[in-house]
Amino acid sequence: MNDLSSTSNSATPAWYTVGIEQALGDLGSNAETGLSSQAVIDRRQQHGPNELEETGGRSPWRILLDQFTNIMLLMLMAVAIVSAVLSMRNQEFPKDAIAIAAIVILNGVLGYLQESRAEKALAALKQLASPNVLVQRNDRLQEVPSQDLVPGDILLIEAGNQVAADGRLIEAANLQLRESALTGEAQGVNKQATITLPAETALAERKNLVFAGTEVTQGRGRVLVTHTGMTTELGRIAAMLQEVETEPTPLQQRMTQLGNVLVTGSLTLVALVVGGGVIFGGWGAFERLLEVALSMAVAVVPEGLPAVITVTLAIGTQRMVRRQALIRRLPAVETLGSVTTICSDKTGTLTQNKMVVQQVRTLAHELKVTGGGYAPEGDFLHQGQPLDPRQQADAGLLLLDGLLCNDAVLQKEAGEWAIMGDPTEGALVVMASKGGLDRHRLSHALQRVVEFPFSSERKRMSVVFKGVEALGTDLTLPQGMSQAPYLLLAKGSPEMLLQGCSQGLEGTEPVSLTVAVRSRILADNAEMAGQGLRVLGFAYRPLSAVPTEGDAETAEQDLVWLGLVGMIDALRPEVRLAVQRCRAAGIRPMMITGDHQLTAMAIAQDLGIDDGQAQAISGAELEKMPQSELEDVVKTVNIYARVSPEHKLRIVQALQKDHQIVAMTGDGVNDAPALKQAEIGIAMGITGTDVSKEASDMVLLDDNFATIVAATEEGRVVYTNIRRFVKYILGSNIGELLTIALSPLILPILDVPLTPLQILWMNLVTDGFPALALAVEPAEPDVMKRPPHDPNEGIFARGLGAYMLRIGVVFAVITVTMMVWAYHWSQQDGDPDRWKTMVFTTLCLAQMGHAIAVRSNTRLAIEMSPFSNPFVLASVILTFVLQLMLIYVTPLREFFGTQLLNPFELVICFGFSTLLFVWVELEKIYRRIWGKVVQD
Repeated sequence: MNDLSSTSNSATPAWYTVGIEQALGDLGSNAETGLSSQAVIDRRQQHGPNELEETGGRSPWRILLDQFTNIMLLMLMAVAIVSAVLSMRNQEFPKDAIAIAAIVILNGVLGYLQESRAEKALAALKQLASPNVLVQRNDRLQEVPSQDLVPGDILLIEAGNQVAADGRLIEAANLQLRESALTGEAQGVNKQATITLPAETALAERKNLVFAGTEVTQGRGRVLVTHTGMTTELGRIAAMLQEVETEPTPLQQRMTQLGNVLVTGSLTLVALVVGGGVIFGGWGAFERLLEVALSMAVAVVPEGLPAVITVTLAIGTQRMVRRQALIRRLPAVETLGSVTTICSDKTGTLTQNKMVVQQVRTLAHELKVTGGGYAPEGDFLHQGQPLDPRQQADAGLLLLDGLLCNDAVLQKEAGEWAIMGDPTEGALVVMASKGGLDRHRLSHALQRVVEFPFSSERKRMSVVFKGVEALGTDLTLPQGMSQAPYLLLAKGSPEMLLQGCSQGLEGTEPVSLTVAVRSRILADNAEMAGQGLRVLGFAYRPLSAVPTEGDAETAEQDLVWLGLVGMIDALRPEVRLAVQRCRAAGIRPMMITGDHQLTAMAIAQDLGIDDGQAQAISGAELEKMPQSELEDVVKTVNIYARVSPEHKLRIVQALQKDHQIVAMTGDGVNDAPALKQAEIGIAMGITGTDVSKEASDMVLLDDNFATIVAATEEGRVVYTNIRRFVKYILGSNIGELLTIALSPLILPILDVPLTPLQILWMNLVTDGFPALALAVEPAEPDVMKRPPHDPNEGIFARGLGAYMLRIGVVFAVITVTMMVWAYHWSQQDGDPDRWKTMVFTTLCLAQMGHAIAVRSNTRLAIEMSPFSNPFVLASVILTFVLQLMLIYVTPLREFFGTQLLNPFELVICFGFSTLLFVWVELEKIYRRIWGKVVQD
């Protein structure tokens, strides 16, 4: 097995597998005197400073320049240059070139703003380092900067400290660390210096090691530093973060494909038109042909599309925020709509991160406890019925034990019940409150005189109280208890606590603990643990005198067994429905957790994540599994337990190898590499570390799995709307392109009806406003009842490409027909250029009808309420008014080069433009009759 804590030196031992003396010897250190000054200098030269290193990324200038490598922008830049040259040659103001250049710059800036958000995950990792530390050097204590630590240093830690390096414990006194940043589990870890562990021990269970970036919550200790800087667990995460390459999102890949197709098609058409013109018209027509080519190049590029997509994604982020999902990177909005697999952590995402007691088992009864969260509301039931007085008496002393052998506090904060202290102890306080015990009154009636705190060796804690006689008003006391002046209450590991018991309480009578009774208790414990419950045992002992402080072994003998309590991190009530919605939408939910296998399987089965297979893979199994085998395993297994940071990253990579679009949740430092690797990294807004948030694409403001499903729904709506306005914009652009290409071939003059400036007007305004309105089209009812689209599908998939070509051809036929009539009409009417304005107007008005019709693939315009998306109607009216202003407002008419149209000519333009609307509606009727429905 590869040691997750090993350095690059293959001879370095797995420090948790060796004893203290061997570790000191291997590192050439002394537990009493520490390192000498010279040894520190030598080792710093060898290992470098104890800090995280950053590899160079793209500079802001590089990011900006990269925006202008887009093939469509390159073509527009070439068009702007040629247009400027032609304008200067003709001694004209280069307004077309300036307008095109402005569009190029605007699109470049939009791209830069999306990409230039600096990665701050590494900076957040660095903040986990403690500024100064206390070390033993040269036989004396010294405070030094944490960057100066070297392997072999003797580091002193105590409650409140942040650990500055990885190390092997050489001394621990009641030492507990919070390692949730690394392991993802909120439970404090009790540390032991004297033990050695087997080589296959998981990271979360290495109780003789401490890790950089974790926090000391209790006790004190002395640590032999084994790893510093980039060789620590934190450093490994930093290295993985920097090694993860950001892949383009599905939308970015599709837009690249779109640009390549459009530019290739445009250049081919330009070559045909210019080449044909030169062949048939000679080189004298070359300059006019070049102007035709410029107009065609401008027509084919959807200049407004990047801005429309950016605004659409921004609108999507606002809708998602209202559903408790904060989007950090705009392209993630659309990517969510393509997600095929959601890999979720358990704690706090599928569950409430609140331990709740569900079962109580005494020698006489098995009780169920109802209620969720920390609210002291719920009941005790026996076989589905409320407890009778005898059953209440049977459980009373156990509830008292859970309430008083306890340091947690239940209180209301901002109207919500909350626990101050350990979550497990908090669950016991809530349990006792449900049973009617008054913590305030009992804590005043009983005086705590001695406490034996929890230790890893004993795996239990106990407390001695004075004033037992006061309990008679609250509980039915067992025989002999009321005469004892002192009472010891104990809780802890059922196996360890049972060893100290000689009797058990059955009802209110102590009975002997026979071998059969002990076997039944252990069987109950195993059964409850198999259900994913965390199980604690409870016992008591009447005392005639106060035991000696620190003499727990003597005091915790001849105990009377009370029973077992099983608790679990309660499920979020809305998650079951969210998992069902995932399944209905063809999205596969998976659980990847640092918790135990039995707990993970129990919760996954309850939620329906297990897929009926009841199979889970542990981190130890993953460690031995080659990547090729894992790539097969991830196709069928949905539950992964006791996993490390590397495992999460490997699982994501294996899913991606199977062409899945992966959403991965995480809240700890350890999750950052996997969050960055996944197409959608999802951090927790409440419990998440700054590191995980900075590595993510989306932050759950409520840490709720159901919010991921809601955000996925919004992503699908956004993707559908993007496809909707892409086919609207590009269908129109193809029509413009064909019209421009055909005009010099059909008309008796070598001329084009549209200038580059007029084409930009259509692409930005006439296309842009309706496209933005289509971006807020509401969701279709079945959006979460169909499978996700193929992640590898191109932008033209599912008939979109055929639709654009078909509509473009129809658009061109209508416009060219009108153009031929208008050309001859304007020649007879004495204004030879008015036909150009009629073509320009027809194209613009036709796009308004197209916008109304394209709202749905299946429903006719008359079947859709215009007020279900009033923005479309408003954009059509606004664009219509703006188009009329270009014709009838003198300054605008002169700037855009249009001509006045009389009412008859305007009616002709309007009549021809409605034909495109009629065609699209007839297509819907045809598909309805023949059953050929294409879904967005």
